[in-house]
Amino acid sequence: MEAARWAFRCGSWAPTCSDWLFAARCVQREEKERIGQFVFAKDARSAMAGRLLIRKLICEKMGFAWDGFRLERTPRGKPYLARPLSAPDSASPWSFNVSHQGDYAVLAAEPGRQVGVDVMKTTMPGSSSVVEFFKLMTRQFTELEWEKIQSAGSNWDQLDMFYRHWALKESFIKAIGTGLGFNLQRAEFHVSPTKMQEGQVYCQTRMYLDGEEEEDWTFEECLLDKYHHVAVALAKPEHLTTNDAGISSGATLPKFTLLSFGDLVSGATPLSDEDPAYWESFRRKLEAPVRQSEVQ
Repeated sequence: MEAARWAFRCGSWAPTCSDWLFAARCVQREEKERIGQFVFAKDARSAMAGRLLIRKLICEKMGFAWDGFRLERTPRGKPYLARPLSAPDSASPWSFNVSHQGDYAVLAAEPGRQVGVDVMKTTMPGSSSVVEFFKLMTRQFTELEWEKIQSAGSNWDQLDMFYRHWALKESFIKAIGTGLGFNLQRAEFHVSPTKMQEGQVYCQTRMYLDGEEEEDWTFEECLLDKYHHVAVALAKPEHLTTNDAGISSGATLPKFTLLSFGDLVSGATPLSDEDPAYWESFRRKLEAPVRQSEVQ
């Protein structure tokens, strides 16, 4: 069964009143309320896109009606499908994960295989130099990883390599569901190739967990554009042995498909009545926090 790799550019999404109110009707009431509590419009749009991506997946890949299931969250906040009593005959166990940062919301999903995804946008630090920023993050990476990051070239190249490593670590953390309690230095990434090209998907990067090369995990990496790294962590398929866990030489790695808002809500069924006040609240939000470097 085909995996899902979807991306939505929420950074350039300027929803109309009708679009925003329809989107709000197509997510569960508690999720609508959670999204409405975001202070900034950018975060609200990203969160809305993430919920719509999940519902689209469950309908298109698992065979549920849009209004035929509920999403719940684990104690650590990871969304999951709370199966109804009667599941469609075509339903199979899927693992899915979403991430939103920078200008994108992304979803990765696999049948019968644990998955985590993270997207990271390369940006300059808002209130410190690159050197000062790296000092604050020292404990998040191993010595070998810092050598790779700091030997990348210019300040921008070093930041780019930093966020690539960060996306890899976050994808693994999200896949195993341990949250903030995991010591990030336990997972050391040996990235390859050093430079990635847009439009290509790579799976050569290896992870060493507690000093031992980890054979049961594969990491897909790609660039959505020159600023945004995406990493997908994939556990060994449940039906395969350890020796079969990797990607075969002839396999085609799935690429992220960029979706429109129309794609997100195609086939959607409203779950609640329209709430005009929800639009009024959204349109009054500031777009995003002002970065310190932007303050004159």
